[in-house]
Amino acid sequence: MSSTSSIAASGMQAALTRLNSTAHNIANVSTEGFRRQDVVSTEQTGGGVAPSLTRSSTAGAALETDVVAQLQAKNVFLANLAVFKTSNQMAGALLDKTA
Repeated sequence: MSSTSSIAASGMQAALTRLNSTAHNIANVSTEGFRRQDVVSTEQTGGGVAPSLTRSSTAGAALETDVVAQLQAKNVFLANLAVFKTSNQMAGALLDKTA
């Protein structure tokens, strides 16, 4: 089983992958024949997620989808960052008590 910190770090990495993908999609919104990138997160054995990029099967923009996905990715990143920080604080408090 993975530690809480490593699970949160994998969630942060998945959120960053989604942010990069949506930024790429928005930057290419007017490129003719462009096929959007999508991010698929796969659950890891023992905890955490692994993101992977796929291409949309159809050409064309979905600007509203990408903007909403950016907001979701930002919130997922911040939530996992809070878990990461809290986990580190708890470990530090535990070490302070045993010293």
